[in-house]
Amino acid sequence: MNKIGILTSGGDAPGMNAALRSAVRFALELGIGIYAINEGYQGMVEGGDKIRELSWDSVGGILQRGGTVIGTARCDEFRTREGRKKAAKNLVENGIDGLIIIGGDGSLTGASIFRTEWPELIAELVKSKDLPKGSVEKHPNLIFVGLPGSIDNDMYGTDMTIGADTALHRITEVIDAITSTASSHQRSFVVEVMGRKCGYLAMMGALAAGADWLFIPEVPPDPDTWRDEMCEALKAGREVGRRDSIVVLAEGAHDKDGTPITSQDIKETLEEQIGEDTRITVLGHYQRGGSPSAFDRNLGTLLGHAAVLHLKETSPEDPPQLIGMRGNRVESSHLMECVDLTQQIAAYADENKYDKVLELRGAGFKSTYEILKTMMQSEPKPRKEGAKCCRIAVMHSGGPAPGMNTIVRAAVRWGADLGQTMLGVSNGFPGLIKGDIKELNWMDVRGMVGLGGAELGTNRTVPTDGDYYAIARTIEEQKIDAILMIGGEAGYDSVNEIFNRKKEFPNFQIPIVCLPATIDNDRPGSELSIGADTALNSIIQAVDQIKQSAVASRRCFVVETMGNFCGYLALMGGLATGAERVYIHEEGITLQDLQDDVDHLVTGFSQGKRLGLMIRNESAHPVYTTDFMVRLFEVEGKELFDVRQAILGHQQQGGNPSPFDRIQGVRLAVQSVDFLLNEIGEKEPRQVFIGSEGGKIQFTGMEDYQRLEDRDFGRPKKQWWMDLRPIVRVLAQPGPGQWK
Repeated sequence: MNKIGILTSGGDAPGMNAALRSAVRFALELGIGIYAINEGYQGMVEGGDKIRELSWDSVGGILQRGGTVIGTARCDEFRTREGRKKAAKNLVENGIDGLIIIGGDGSLTGASIFRTEWPELIAELVKSKDLPKGSVEKHPNLIFVGLPGSIDNDMYGTDMTIGADTALHRITEVIDAITSTASSHQRSFVVEVMGRKCGYLAMMGALAAGADWLFIPEVPPDPDTWRDEMCEALKAGREVGRRDSIVVLAEGAHDKDGTPITSQDIKETLEEQIGEDTRITVLGHYQRGGSPSAFDRNLGTLLGHAAVLHLKETSPEDPPQLIGMRGNRVESSHLMECVDLTQQIAAYADENKYDKVLELRGAGFKSTYEILKTMMQSEPKPRKEGAKCCRIAVMHSGGPAPGMNTIVRAAVRWGADLGQTMLGVSNGFPGLIKGDIKELNWMDVRGMVGLGGAELGTNRTVPTDGDYYAIARTIEEQKIDAILMIGGEAGYDSVNEIFNRKKEFPNFQIPIVCLPATIDNDRPGSELSIGADTALNSIIQAVDQIKQSAVASRRCFVVETMGNFCGYLALMGGLATGAERVYIHEEGITLQDLQDDVDHLVTGFSQGKRLGLMIRNESAHPVYTTDFMVRLFEVEGKELFDVRQAILGHQQQGGNPSPFDRIQGVRLAVQSVDFLLNEIGEKEPRQVFIGSEGGKIQFTGMEDYQRLEDRDFGRPKKQWWMDLRPIVRVLAQPGPGQWK
């Protein structure tokens, strides 16, 4: 295959430009010509200047842009055979017989039909002399690959579609903002979100923003009772002290009879039945717009890279594939099977088979809905007669991480709903040593779902030898049955020491779960720590602004990120911002590296380059510091360019948590509480650390902690993201094949 075309089709989605940039640059790196097909299938049918060859620089500066720079449109003509014949002619005239299609199930279904008809279409075009003889032999088959691009996250075969995470950012931003004004006036708000017939955005937005009621297509309410049920629930919330009520409505929501539920219906019901002062906010296309989140930039980049490799290696006999993200890894699936299952969900919904709809949405969708129902309650369910009542302590340790408060709220409410007494330990292990502990009830954690920082307090103090007796005494005096420790390295090290001293202190024979909450993303047993996604988004926002400043002044910036000895933030931040060089401790820095980088900068700026961006992990090298590098580049740049440093510092630890950190934090909190309750009373209760690996939540025994961690640098011995370094390096080149 010598030439491929790339198009975006259907609704636009943030992150499509990242996929475009990645696909173009990797195709050129592999010696494959690549063409943009502007305006989707419409451009393919029209041909002419709608199909244009792309160069390396054609996709420069688009990573942070929303929408799709090559345009998208819905094309009725492509639905006809005659329209597809025109499209085939235009592709062959440009030498294209491979396609990358970024879109939803409708766009991919059209491509599958096009592929099947291709040999006949080319033969007909040759027969009618619209194409020269030999075209059939030269272009016998059409090969294509699909990338899921949709904010709705309604595509089977991938955990996340390109654009869904950014849409969730928009939804939570709005609900967070609305909550403050709703609380001030004691109002109710109905927030309507997009998603067509899929309730993913509504459900996850409600979970991330702490909504009080939800309507989604997958769980239609009874037409006779939903109004009363909603009003009773919201009224109960007011009675226990809530000053606001947030109802989230998916645009495709309806009752069991199929009657649509509208925001106006809800508003009128609340005003008439309980006298609520109610406002409506319809988010609409705001959810689709704006700069993509860090996750969507990196998702688009990785999928674009994988799409080019797949087209290069596949054969015409192979069925078309959908490239998606499953279990935090790029995976391909049989495209038409994914499309059929996606459309089967809609068919089941039309047939009122909602148990089948939930089954196809996946176990994670169903369990998240059950968690959300608990979180939305105004108070815990009454304790069951005869049920055991345990005392579970929740605490932090280590540096602050966005999402810590979200986890505390979820753990307290989940435990309380199961009839347990939840305790809050103030200020980490010093608070546990001093017995600075208080009981937390349902409303104590109201408003914490989207609050940054750590309301319980945290620090990096690790207990010394004499402190462990005091900890054992506190456990006994407070009758603590289990501990949930939320934090980073200091917390894990402290719990590891408790684990090692169980024989010395019998009171340490209680279950403990360590939940990873650190922006550094350096905890073993978990591929992603709570707080890291928020920190990444803080980094890309800062770097996007820095890049605009640099372009105006012919300037190189050296940006320093946090992370301790773990290069995750630097590397993933570099991938999401288009940095041309990333310095991390895992790779080290040599003087020759710096000399090569100086040469690249001088060459680039002398050829008209306007911007240089280097990202350095704070601990990348003890001698070649950020200040050293700035001085070196400044001297060598002479009059060609100037250099500035930007040390992002503690802004990476601040800010309200991202939707991903909120949602994942809730999931981990619930699983942790369930684990602790199962272990309480066991002869040898386990002490573990929880985490998500390969998309699955798992518990690892504390006995494996030292085996899995690089003790010298406080990071896992094996880090999955290190495999992404070659991708970062190729994309950072000034042109194909220039940095061998």
